[in-house]
Amino acid sequence: MTNKDTKQQDKDKIFVLIKKFYKKYHKTDSFIPGKSYIKASGVSYDSSEMIGIADVALDFWLTEGKKTFALSNKLKEFTGNKFCSLTVSGSSANLIAIASLTSKDLEERRVKPGDEIITAACGFPTTVAPIIQNNAIPVFVDIDLESLNVLPKSIEAAITKKTKAIIIAHTLGFPFQAEKIRRIANKHNLWLIEDSCDALGAKVNNKPITSFGDISTVSFFPAHQITTGEGGVIFTNNPKLFRSINKFRDWGRDCWCKPGDDNTCHKRFQQQFGSLPFGYDHKYIYTEIGYNMRMTEMQAAIGVAQMGKLKKFVKKRQDNFKYLRKNLKKYDNKHFIPIKLNKTNQPSPFGYVFIINKKSNIDSNQMIDYFESNGIATRRIFGGNLLRQPAYQKIKHKIVGKLTTSDYSLKNIFWVGLHPGVSKKELDHIIKTTNKYLSDIT
Repeated sequence: MTNKDTKQQDKDKIFVLIKKFYKKYHKTDSFIPGKSYIKASGVSYDSSEMIGIADVALDFWLTEGKKTFALSNKLKEFTGNKFCSLTVSGSSANLIAIASLTSKDLEERRVKPGDEIITAACGFPTTVAPIIQNNAIPVFVDIDLESLNVLPKSIEAAITKKTKAIIIAHTLGFPFQAEKIRRIANKHNLWLIEDSCDALGAKVNNKPITSFGDISTVSFFPAHQITTGEGGVIFTNNPKLFRSINKFRDWGRDCWCKPGDDNTCHKRFQQQFGSLPFGYDHKYIYTEIGYNMRMTEMQAAIGVAQMGKLKKFVKKRQDNFKYLRKNLKKYDNKHFIPIKLNKTNQPSPFGYVFIINKKSNIDSNQMIDYFESNGIATRRIFGGNLLRQPAYQKIKHKIVGKLTTSDYSLKNIFWVGLHPGVSKKELDHIIKTTNKYLSDIT
């Protein structure tokens, strides 16, 4: 028996103990209405994720390795994208995505200081922050009240000679009109960044989201469809963009060798860069002002296990959404505006959203307080109108059209959790609590 065989046998003994530990100490508590708390988000996992972490810890391989390569391949297979780069978060994925568009390698299409990038006024701040951080000008447009997404016509109206790119999110896992917006980007020679951080598993006309952007981003924070703890990924089908993405992710380094590899270019000591001596080691040539935002092997080990459950997780989110929708549909129009679902789109719901109708007498603050006091976590639609946020009030920006819905969202839109960990008993408690609150105010 080889040392390798003995090592695996010893690992297997540890893995058996981990399975026993999981069963004994990681039980899901029974739901007790009014006492238990229904979280807005939660991680679904079993012993396979714990074994994945232990496997990496026992090998003590800390940076990119077998697990990161395996996760990359699984993600590319799931989405159909040619290239992906794992990173430390969805927010950093957005930062690298925008930064990669500033590369000199993109020539006349590169984003330069003062160029304009169209985005939504309502959403999560790190969709917008990278625009500012890369010295471009965010051009804000409103979202549609029924879909909570930016409409194609709003983007078309915001395009000027200075526009270089569009970055918008699939709000709460409900896809925007990706095919139409892709056509607009093509027509005007604009980059499209598809912020898919909340929407992995969603489809547009049977094509996975991340299929439409020149660059697409996904988050693996615990609130999302799968998790690596912290983590994210950047997708592209463009080899030039992939090279730029990796440069900015990896310190700005020009070298593209994988960890542990050397001289992939076959001219490591035979090139001239800047005013460096001829033949300076290509592994230490930096052609961009970059970051260090690579995913670790331990994070990827969690992701590999989670990928085996992704389809099941997305299906559970969809089923939970349909169940709540079926039982709360009776309040459409009188109290709530139902979120608009395109027949050709398949959402990967991040939460169940309550859009309060203008003609309703519901006070959202009171309804939120009622939900919270009955053990149901609530969340607003992220930052709402970001221009109302303290950090964004003095930024250089443009607004095209009125931001009516973005402002409306601040007081009249919130959502509750429907992640895979939410049971039917918990869904029934959400329905019962909604019924009770509405019966008391009508």
